[in-house]
Amino acid sequence: MDDLSIFSGNANRPLAAAICRHLRIPLGDADVFQFSNENIFVKINENVRGRDVFVIQPFSTPVNRSIMELLIMLDALKRASAARITAVIPYYAYGRTDKKDQPRVPITARLIADCITVAGADRVLTMDMHAGQIQGFFNIPVDELTAQITQARYFVDKDLQNFTVVSADEGFAKKARKLADRLDAPLAIVEKRRLGNNGMTEAMGIIGNVEGRNVLIVDDEIDTAGSLTQAVRVVHEGGALDIYCCVTHGIFSGSALERLRKAPIKEIVITDSIPSPEPELLPNLTVLSVAELIAGTISRIHDGRSVSELFW
Repeated sequence: MDDLSIFSGNANRPLAAAICRHLRIPLGDADVFQFSNENIFVKINENVRGRDVFVIQPFSTPVNRSIMELLIMLDALKRASAARITAVIPYYAYGRTDKKDQPRVPITARLIADCITVAGADRVLTMDMHAGQIQGFFNIPVDELTAQITQARYFVDKDLQNFTVVSADEGFAKKARKLADRLDAPLAIVEKRRLGNNGMTEAMGIIGNVEGRNVLIVDDEIDTAGSLTQAVRVVHEGGALDIYCCVTHGIFSGSALERLRKAPIKEIVITDSIPSPEPELLPNLTVLSVAELIAGTISRIHDGRSVSELFW
């Protein structure tokens, strides 16, 4: 891997460092900081001419700063004559604005895709997007990973008995079915409706049986935890026993931590796709690392091997 370089913005440097440890290469040297006037400055401090470069930068809080850091890094690397630049975005923000479902609203997920392409990315590597069609917004190759392999291994090792996988809403049911198949468990689905544009949801009921069973509620992310705690309430009222929750991206915005502390959840499992809260803020939180998965994918992309090998 003499011609491979890994760089990182400030969004999740610990994840980037862990990926480099798996690849047994050093993290690239770059200055990425913000001036007092909020202008972002990037300087690549090593030669990248003719190299295969990967930039690790999830769109975590502060989201808009994380996006701008990535765009400026891509531009800097392109102007430094890198042979190929891959934007590694473990968490892709603005995923909910993936369609024009109301009059006079943007498709921001497409706008971000265009910006990444224009800035100089030759391909994108991401994980568990909110909507699969976002891949089609790019005119460059996109590899979308899933944390389900890592999650499934974790729950297989826990050896849970008499449990049902529950999709937090109808939109996630297809992915939840894949996880249920991996765990050899039945599937139930929480019905919900979204109230306006402020992220509020209302759980209406549940399709399937959870009475007298342990449940694993799955979704792609926890944002304000409104949807998740509504789902917890529905399965709890439906007679569920121990309740586990599993998502890829733990955003925990607004009053999410307070809501989760009050909910009857035995364990919440997330990944380190974005930085997680301090353990004392949510004692029942478990963080699984996706560094090895991303490192393996980077190695396969660099060598021209199949990425799908990771999922067999």
